[in-house]
Amino acid sequence: MARAEDPRTVLITGCSSGIGLHLAVKLAQDPQQRYHVIATMRDLGKKEKLEAAAGESLGRTLTVAQMDVCSEDSVSACLSSIKGGSLDVLVNNAGLGLVGPLESLNMTDIKKVFETNFFGVVQLIKAVLPSMKQRRRGHIVVISSVMGMQGIIFNDIYSASKFAIEGFCESLAVQLLQFNIFVSLVEPGPVNTEFEAKLMAQISKDNFPGTDPDTLSYFLNIYLPASKEIFQTLGQSPDDVVQAIVQVIGSTRPSLRYQTNALYTPLTALKYADPSGDLSVRTFYRLLFRCQPFFRFSLCCLRCLTGNCLRPRITPM
Repeated sequence: MARAEDPRTVLITGCSSGIGLHLAVKLAQDPQQRYHVIATMRDLGKKEKLEAAAGESLGRTLTVAQMDVCSEDSVSACLSSIKGGSLDVLVNNAGLGLVGPLESLNMTDIKKVFETNFFGVVQLIKAVLPSMKQRRRGHIVVISSVMGMQGIIFNDIYSASKFAIEGFCESLAVQLLQFNIFVSLVEPGPVNTEFEAKLMAQISKDNFPGTDPDTLSYFLNIYLPASKEIFQTLGQSPDDVVQAIVQVIGSTRPSLRYQTNALYTPLTALKYADPSGDLSVRTFYRLLFRCQPFFRFSLCCLRCLTGNCLRPRITPM
Protein backbone atom coordinates (compact mmCIF):
# COMPACT_ATOMS: atom_id res chain seq x y z
CA MET A 1 0.00 0.00 0.00
CA ALA A 2 1.32 3.47 -0.91
CA ARG A 3 2.62 5.67 1.86
CA ALA A 4 0.45 8.65 2.81
CA GLU A 5 3.12 11.06 1.55
CA ASP A 6 3.40 9.44 -1.89
CA PRO A 7 1.96 11.61 -4.68
CA ARG A 8 -1.28 10.38 -6.21
CA THR A 9 -1.15 9.61 -9.92
CA VAL A 10 -3.85 11.56 -11.77
CA LEU A 11 -4.64 11.04 -15.44
CA ILE A 12 -6.64 13.80 -17.15
CA THR A 13 -8.05 13.67 -20.69
CA GLY A 14 -8.57 16.64 -22.99
CA CYS A 15 -5.69 18.80 -21.74
CA SER A 16 -4.87 20.81 -24.87
CA SER A 17 -7.03 23.72 -23.67
CA GLY A 18 -9.79 24.85 -21.33
CA ILE A 19 -10.66 23.06 -18.11
CA GLY A 20 -8.32 20.12 -18.79
CA LEU A 21 -5.28 22.36 -19.28
CA HIS A 22 -6.02 24.52 -16.25
CA LEU A 23 -6.70 21.49 -14.03
CA ALA A 24 -3.50 19.70 -15.09
CA VAL A 25 -1.40 22.75 -14.30
CA LYS A 26 -3.18 23.43 -11.00
CA LEU A 27 -2.61 19.89 -9.71
CA ALA A 28 0.96 19.71 -10.99
CA GLN A 29 1.83 22.98 -9.24
CA ASP A 30 0.23 21.92 -5.95
CA PRO A 31 2.39 23.45 -3.16
CA GLN A 32 2.25 20.19 -1.19
CA GLN A 33 3.22 18.14 -4.27
CA ARG A 34 0.39 15.69 -3.64
CA TYR A 35 -0.06 14.77 -7.30
CA HIS A 36 1.77 13.49 -10.34
CA VAL A 37 -0.29 14.46 -13.37
CA ILE A 38 -0.46 12.64 -16.68
CA ALA A 39 -2.02 15.22 -18.98
CA THR A 40 -3.32 13.60 -22.15
CA MET A 41 -4.60 14.91 -25.45
CA ARG A 42 -5.53 13.42 -28.80
CA ASP A 43 -3.16 15.63 -30.82
CA LEU A 44 0.29 16.24 -29.31
CA GLY A 45 0.76 18.99 -31.87
CA LYS A 46 -1.35 21.13 -29.52
CA LYS A 47 0.79 20.58 -26.40
CA GLU A 48 2.77 23.84 -26.49
CA LYS A 49 0.21 25.88 -24.58
CA LEU A 50 0.05 23.28 -21.80
CA GLU A 51 3.83 22.95 -21.59
CA ALA A 52 4.25 26.72 -21.38
CA ALA A 53 1.66 26.97 -18.59
CA ALA A 54 3.21 24.04 -16.70
CA GLY A 55 6.57 25.79 -16.39
CA GLU A 56 8.99 24.06 -14.02
CA SER A 57 6.47 21.34 -13.18
CA LEU A 58 6.85 19.91 -16.70
CA GLY A 59 8.79 16.66 -16.50
CA ARG A 60 8.63 16.70 -12.72
CA THR A 61 5.04 16.56 -11.53
CA LEU A 62 3.46 16.77 -14.99
CA THR A 63 3.88 14.44 -17.95
CA VAL A 64 2.23 15.05 -21.32
CA ALA A 65 0.99 11.95 -23.15
CA GLN A 66 -0.98 11.13 -26.28
CA MET A 67 -4.39 9.52 -25.87
CA ASP A 68 -7.42 9.32 -28.12
CA VAL A 69 -10.27 8.19 -25.87
CA CYS A 70 -12.10 6.85 -28.93
CA SER A 71 -9.24 4.46 -29.79
CA GLU A 72 -8.84 1.28 -27.74
CA ASP A 73 -5.23 0.91 -28.92
CA SER A 74 -4.41 4.50 -27.94
CA VAL A 75 -5.96 4.05 -24.49
CA SER A 76 -4.07 0.79 -23.91
CA ALA A 77 -0.75 2.27 -25.07
CA CYS A 78 -1.07 5.28 -22.78
CA LEU A 79 -2.08 3.29 -19.71
CA SER A 80 0.69 0.71 -20.23
CA SER A 81 3.28 3.51 -20.21
CA ILE A 82 2.34 4.71 -16.73
CA LYS A 83 5.13 4.17 -14.23
CA GLY A 84 3.95 1.66 -11.66
CA GLY A 85 1.05 0.76 -13.94
CA SER A 86 -1.74 2.17 -11.80
CA LEU A 87 -3.85 5.30 -11.38
CA ASP A 88 -5.22 6.83 -8.22
CA VAL A 89 -7.49 9.35 -9.95
CA LEU A 90 -8.96 9.38 -13.45
CA VAL A 91 -10.45 12.64 -14.71
CA ASN A 92 -12.58 12.23 -17.84
CA ASN A 93 -12.62 15.71 -19.32
CA ALA A 94 -12.36 15.27 -23.11
CA GLY A 95 -15.58 16.15 -24.87
CA LEU A 96 -17.31 17.46 -27.98
CA GLY A 97 -20.18 19.92 -28.28
CA LEU A 98 -22.92 20.17 -30.89
CA VAL A 99 -25.50 22.95 -31.08
CA GLY A 100 -28.22 23.68 -33.60
CA PRO A 101 -31.63 22.64 -34.91
CA LEU A 102 -31.82 18.84 -35.01
CA GLU A 103 -32.88 18.78 -38.67
CA SER A 104 -29.61 20.46 -39.67
CA LEU A 105 -27.30 18.07 -37.82
CA ASN A 106 -25.81 15.16 -39.72
CA MET A 107 -25.62 11.69 -38.19
CA THR A 108 -21.83 11.53 -38.53
CA ASP A 109 -21.41 14.52 -36.19
CA ILE A 110 -24.07 13.18 -33.82
CA LYS A 111 -22.24 9.85 -33.55
CA LYS A 112 -18.91 11.63 -32.97
CA VAL A 113 -20.38 13.41 -29.94
CA PHE A 114 -21.50 10.12 -28.41
CA GLU A 115 -18.25 8.40 -29.40
CA THR A 116 -16.27 10.94 -27.35
CA ASN A 117 -18.65 12.06 -24.59
CA PHE A 118 -20.06 8.62 -23.77
CA PHE A 119 -18.26 5.68 -25.35
CA GLY A 120 -14.84 7.27 -24.87
CA VAL A 121 -15.49 7.70 -21.15
CA VAL A 122 -16.86 4.17 -20.83
CA GLN A 123 -13.86 2.71 -22.65
CA LEU A 124 -11.34 4.48 -20.41
CA ILE A 125 -13.13 3.63 -17.17
CA LYS A 126 -13.41 0.01 -18.31
CA ALA A 127 -9.65 -0.04 -18.87
CA VAL A 128 -8.64 1.34 -15.45
CA LEU A 129 -11.16 -0.54 -13.29
CA PRO A 130 -9.30 -3.88 -12.98
CA SER A 131 -6.25 -2.21 -11.41
CA MET A 132 -8.35 -0.02 -9.12
CA LYS A 133 -10.44 -2.99 -8.01
CA GLN A 134 -7.33 -5.05 -7.33
CA ARG A 135 -5.86 -2.30 -5.14
CA ARG A 136 -9.25 -1.56 -3.56
CA ARG A 137 -8.96 2.17 -4.06
CA GLY A 138 -9.47 4.81 -6.71
CA HIS A 139 -11.44 7.88 -7.73
CA ILE A 140 -13.15 8.33 -11.09
CA VAL A 141 -14.11 11.92 -11.89
CA VAL A 142 -16.26 12.73 -14.94
CA ILE A 143 -16.72 16.30 -16.13
CA SER A 144 -20.39 16.25 -16.98
CA SER A 145 -22.69 19.27 -17.28
CA VAL A 146 -25.90 20.69 -15.90
CA MET A 147 -27.19 19.63 -19.32
CA GLY A 148 -26.86 16.08 -18.05
CA MET A 149 -29.60 16.93 -15.55
CA GLN A 150 -31.69 19.47 -17.44
CA GLY A 151 -32.16 19.41 -21.21
CA ILE A 152 -31.49 22.73 -22.93
CA ILE A 153 -33.09 23.86 -26.18
CA PHE A 154 -30.99 23.32 -29.34
CA ASN A 155 -28.44 21.32 -27.33
CA ASP A 156 -30.38 18.08 -27.80
CA ILE A 157 -27.45 15.81 -28.77
CA TYR A 158 -24.89 17.20 -26.34
CA SER A 159 -27.43 17.02 -23.53
CA ALA A 160 -28.33 13.45 -24.48
CA SER A 161 -24.68 12.39 -24.32
CA LYS A 162 -24.36 13.89 -20.84
CA PHE A 163 -27.62 12.28 -19.68
CA ALA A 164 -26.16 8.96 -20.84
CA ILE A 165 -22.94 9.37 -18.90
CA GLU A 166 -24.83 10.49 -15.80
CA GLY A 167 -26.90 7.30 -15.81
CA PHE A 168 -23.81 5.18 -16.46
CA CYS A 169 -21.87 6.74 -13.58
CA GLU A 170 -24.78 6.63 -11.14
CA SER A 171 -25.21 2.92 -11.83
CA LEU A 172 -21.49 2.19 -11.61
CA ALA A 173 -21.04 4.16 -8.37
CA VAL A 174 -23.20 1.72 -6.41
CA GLN A 175 -21.13 -1.40 -7.04
CA LEU A 176 -17.76 0.37 -6.91
CA LEU A 177 -18.26 1.44 -3.28
CA GLN A 178 -17.70 -2.23 -2.44
CA PHE A 179 -14.15 -1.79 -3.79
CA ASN A 180 -13.55 1.58 -2.07
CA ILE A 181 -13.68 3.29 -5.47
CA PHE A 182 -15.56 6.58 -5.71
CA VAL A 183 -17.30 8.06 -8.76
CA SER A 184 -17.88 11.81 -8.96
CA LEU A 185 -19.79 13.80 -11.58
CA VAL A 186 -18.77 17.46 -11.81
CA GLU A 187 -21.57 19.47 -13.44
CA PRO A 188 -20.58 22.96 -14.58
CA GLY A 189 -23.04 25.37 -16.11
CA PRO A 190 -21.80 27.85 -18.75
CA VAL A 191 -18.00 28.13 -18.76
CA ASN A 192 -16.06 30.66 -20.81
CA THR A 193 -13.45 28.46 -22.49
CA GLU A 194 -12.06 27.81 -25.96
CA PHE A 195 -14.49 24.88 -26.15
CA GLU A 196 -17.47 27.25 -26.23
CA ALA A 197 -15.65 29.80 -28.38
CA LYS A 198 -14.88 27.23 -31.08
CA LEU A 199 -18.41 25.88 -30.93
CA MET A 200 -19.96 29.31 -31.41
CA ALA A 201 -17.50 30.16 -34.17
CA GLN A 202 -18.60 27.05 -36.03
CA ILE A 203 -22.25 28.00 -35.57
CA SER A 204 -21.62 31.39 -37.18
CA LYS A 205 -20.40 29.62 -40.34
CA ASP A 206 -23.19 27.06 -40.63
CA ASN A 207 -26.14 27.35 -43.01
CA PHE A 208 -28.30 24.82 -41.11
CA PRO A 209 -29.58 22.95 -44.18
CA GLY A 210 -32.94 21.23 -43.84
CA THR A 211 -34.20 23.60 -41.15
CA ASP A 212 -37.57 25.26 -41.66
CA PRO A 213 -37.66 29.09 -41.54
CA ASP A 214 -39.53 29.29 -38.22
CA THR A 215 -37.12 26.98 -36.38
CA LEU A 216 -34.11 28.75 -37.87
CA SER A 217 -35.53 32.08 -36.75
CA TYR A 218 -36.05 30.75 -33.21
CA PHE A 219 -32.46 29.51 -33.13
CA LEU A 220 -30.82 32.65 -34.53
CA ASN A 221 -33.06 35.32 -33.00
CA ILE A 222 -34.12 33.79 -29.69
CA TYR A 223 -31.71 31.05 -28.60
CA LEU A 224 -28.39 32.67 -29.57
CA PRO A 225 -29.12 36.07 -27.95
CA ALA A 226 -30.42 34.30 -24.83
CA SER A 227 -27.30 32.14 -24.75
CA LYS A 228 -25.10 35.25 -24.81
CA GLU A 229 -27.07 36.74 -21.93
CA ILE A 230 -26.75 33.53 -19.91
CA PHE A 231 -22.98 33.36 -20.44
CA GLN A 232 -22.63 37.01 -19.43
CA THR A 233 -24.63 36.41 -16.26
CA LEU A 234 -23.91 32.84 -15.20
CA GLY A 235 -20.69 32.02 -17.02
CA GLN A 236 -17.75 30.87 -14.92
CA SER A 237 -14.06 31.06 -15.69
CA PRO A 238 -12.11 27.79 -16.15
CA ASP A 239 -10.24 28.60 -12.92
CA ASP A 240 -13.53 28.69 -10.98
CA VAL A 241 -14.46 25.23 -12.23
CA VAL A 242 -10.96 23.88 -11.71
CA GLN A 243 -10.96 25.01 -8.10
CA ALA A 244 -14.15 23.02 -7.54
CA ILE A 245 -12.62 19.93 -9.20
CA VAL A 246 -9.49 20.19 -7.07
CA GLN A 247 -11.66 20.13 -3.96
CA VAL A 248 -13.48 17.05 -5.28
CA ILE A 249 -10.19 15.24 -5.94
CA GLY A 250 -8.88 16.20 -2.50
CA SER A 251 -11.93 14.88 -0.67
CA THR A 252 -11.48 11.72 1.41
CA ARG A 253 -15.08 10.59 0.78
CA PRO A 254 -16.21 12.33 -2.41
CA SER A 255 -19.88 12.56 -3.34
CA LEU A 256 -21.49 11.46 -6.59
CA ARG A 257 -22.55 14.90 -7.85
CA TYR A 258 -21.12 18.40 -7.65
CA GLN A 259 -22.54 21.48 -9.35
CA THR A 260 -19.91 24.20 -9.68
CA ASN A 261 -22.24 27.16 -10.15
CA ALA A 262 -24.75 27.94 -7.40
CA LEU A 263 -26.45 30.54 -9.65
CA TYR A 264 -27.54 27.76 -11.98
CA THR A 265 -29.07 25.57 -9.25
CA PRO A 266 -32.58 27.13 -9.35
CA LEU A 267 -32.85 26.30 -13.07
CA THR A 268 -32.00 22.63 -12.59
CA ALA A 269 -34.17 22.45 -9.45
CA LEU A 270 -37.29 23.07 -11.55
CA LYS A 271 -37.00 19.55 -12.93
CA TYR A 272 -37.11 17.92 -9.53
CA ALA A 273 -39.86 20.14 -8.18
CA ASP A 274 -42.38 18.48 -10.53
CA PRO A 275 -42.06 14.76 -11.35
CA SER A 276 -44.24 15.18 -14.46
CA GLY A 277 -41.61 17.43 -16.08
CA ASP A 278 -44.22 19.99 -17.09
CA LEU A 279 -42.95 22.70 -14.75
CA SER A 280 -39.45 22.87 -16.20
CA VAL A 281 -40.50 22.45 -19.84
CA ARG A 282 -43.25 25.07 -19.68
CA THR A 283 -41.20 27.49 -17.59
CA PHE A 284 -38.33 27.45 -20.09
CA TYR A 285 -40.81 27.76 -22.94
CA ARG A 286 -42.49 30.81 -21.43
CA LEU A 287 -39.17 32.49 -20.59
CA LEU A 288 -37.78 32.04 -24.10
CA PHE A 289 -40.86 32.40 -26.29
CA ARG A 290 -43.46 34.34 -24.31
CA CYS A 291 -41.65 36.46 -21.70
CA GLN A 292 -38.38 37.50 -23.30
CA PRO A 293 -38.32 41.00 -21.75
CA PHE A 294 -38.83 39.50 -18.28
CA PHE A 295 -36.14 36.90 -18.99
CA ARG A 296 -33.61 39.58 -19.94
CA PHE A 297 -34.62 41.78 -17.01
CA SER A 298 -34.17 38.87 -14.59
CA LEU A 299 -30.71 38.12 -15.95
CA CYS A 300 -29.79 41.80 -15.73
CA CYS A 301 -30.86 41.95 -12.08
CA LEU A 302 -29.01 38.75 -11.30
CA ARG A 303 -25.89 40.06 -13.01
CA CYS A 304 -25.93 43.23 -10.93
CA LEU A 305 -26.70 41.40 -7.68
CA THR A 306 -23.69 39.16 -8.20
CA GLY A 307 -21.41 42.01 -9.23
CA ASN A 308 -21.08 40.84 -12.82
CA CYS A 309 -22.42 44.12 -14.16
CA LEU A 310 -19.16 45.75 -13.02
CA ARG A 311 -16.95 43.19 -14.76
CA PRO A 312 -15.95 43.01 -18.44
CA ARG A 313 -18.44 40.96 -20.42
CA ILE A 314 -17.01 37.77 -21.81
CA THR A 315 -19.00 35.55 -24.11
CA PRO A 316 -18.08 32.54 -26.23
CA MET A 317 -19.02 34.38 -29.39
